[in-house]
Amino acid sequence: MYSKLLAGGVIAAAALVLAGASGARPQSTAVTTVVRVKAKDFVFVLSRKTVPHGRVEFVITNPSPVAHDLAIAGHKSKLVQPGKSRTLTVTLKRGHYPYRCTVDSHAKLGMKGVLVVT
Repeated sequence: MYSKLLAGGVIAAAALVLAGASGARPQSTAVTTVVRVKAKDFVFVLSRKTVPHGRVEFVITNPSPVAHDLAIAGHKSKLVQPGKSRTLTVTLKRGHYPYRCTVDSHAKLGMKGVLVVT
């Protein structure tokens, strides 16, 4: 009887291992790079101006008395009201990506720059 239990346990364990190997979904190894963006009047201050390619999360805070947004690579954040913050997440390939505030003439006043993606 002991040998039947042992054999049954080994078979059950092997079945679990095989089921796990074939039915398990691979864990995502994608890394998100966080860039903190302070939208002051009339300049952006980024925590980093160079990031690795892949998913980039921009955490935009607005300490100024006027609303701002952030546009990059065809994506645009919602308007960030004074004293508030928002997040914009984009996936970027290697290259140089101009960014700017699209509110009125804020970009002309200096709210623009270029993010380097390696």
